[in-house]
Amino acid sequence: MGSLDITKMWRDPGAPADSFYQVRPECTDVPKSKFRIKNGKTLSARKWRAAFSSEGVLDIGKTLGRIHRGGIHPSIRGEVWEFLLGCYDPKSTYAEREDIKNQRRAQYAILKEECRTMFPVIGSGRYITAPVITEDGDPILDPLVLQEAKAAKAAKDAKEETPAGQENVTGASDENEMVKEHDKRVIEWKLSLHQIGLDVARTDRSLVFYEKQENLSKLWDILSVYAWFDKDVNYCQGMSDLCSPMIILLDDEADAFWCFERLMRRLRGNFRYTANSVGVESQLNNLASVTQVIDPKLHQHLDKLGGGDYLFAVRMLMVLFRREFSFCDSLYLWEMMWALEYDPDMFLTYEEPELVAGKSEESKAKAKSRHVGKYERENMKNAGKASESPLPISVFLVASVLKDKSTKLLTEARGLDDVVKILNDVNGNLDAKKACTGAMKLHRKYLKKAANTNR
Repeated sequence: MGSLDITKMWRDPGAPADSFYQVRPECTDVPKSKFRIKNGKTLSARKWRAAFSSEGVLDIGKTLGRIHRGGIHPSIRGEVWEFLLGCYDPKSTYAEREDIKNQRRAQYAILKEECRTMFPVIGSGRYITAPVITEDGDPILDPLVLQEAKAAKAAKDAKEETPAGQENVTGASDENEMVKEHDKRVIEWKLSLHQIGLDVARTDRSLVFYEKQENLSKLWDILSVYAWFDKDVNYCQGMSDLCSPMIILLDDEADAFWCFERLMRRLRGNFRYTANSVGVESQLNNLASVTQVIDPKLHQHLDKLGGGDYLFAVRMLMVLFRREFSFCDSLYLWEMMWALEYDPDMFLTYEEPELVAGKSEESKAKAKSRHVGKYERENMKNAGKASESPLPISVFLVASVLKDKSTKLLTEARGLDDVVKILNDVNGNLDAKKACTGAMKLHRKYLKKAANTNR
């Protein structure tokens, strides 16, 4: 009887995780998640707690192995992500992490207050979708914006018991006296606020979570504060898709902000625009190079169709497949990617980069082998052979999708519209674990072929 129970356990298809991210009843076309919570495979709350020593030091190697096998249970996903994204050092103690968390929360409060002083709707529980300023710095007297600003100001006055009329949407001393803004950085920031609001209103609207105004405004607040915090990038469309899971998984707004900020450290290059180039262009060039090596016929065909720039793959790279997977499956994909790419020096790289720079590659490889992600380990082994910096796994994920659709693209695509249509057919039908496995295989194949080419 016992052996039958064991067999049943290993054959158990697992419990669906969709109930953790409830979908609005009227949204009937939302794809069901393929991710399943499996006993013995998925990182459970019990296994997660057991991975810490009595002082709070995390056995990250054991944790990565569990994530590789079956992902993370939704109930602990947010706190595990904080480690995967480098918010905390796995060698830190409970007390050290508590100190870091308190410092970051205080820092976020200062940033948010700075933004609220410039634009009172920040932190009011509301958000805007109409422009508030022209490119020349002149205020735009949009009735909707003024209404939100008045409501925000009234709430602030009631809370702080300050006289009415002290502040308004432009920071003027009188509600009817609209002042021209001269600071270029402030103008650029205020120009982004309504676009953030428009994107927030469209982000993950199939989820019950965003039926609440407070959650929409929290997403807007975090993105608005980040736009001020990151002066080089500000805000770009797509960031709301990356930030949304953070506020769903982490209750504290400051914790969600810093988790998003760590994710942006990986991806901000995709959002940087200059007069001569688009940020994601380098990733598209990498994708073209990879496809040319692993599937030259497909690359040649796409090039003939006018798709040699791979612009059709921009969305996949910019928002990490958020539109190609269900909400739950996209989170599973992300944590699989981050576990595969995990570098235990990540926290130090962000906090004290000079210490990491002092380590030799050889000593790092010896010290990190057990606690490093499988993808990162392959890159470390290849470090002395490759002439270029390692590519992110996201490039190989897109390449694996193209490889999987290669036959169809070669036989049916007669123009770029066909390419887009064929790739759109994968939406909601991809399997995160298979996609990561396929990306790892292509990565090894690419490294091998590239090494042979360089000889």
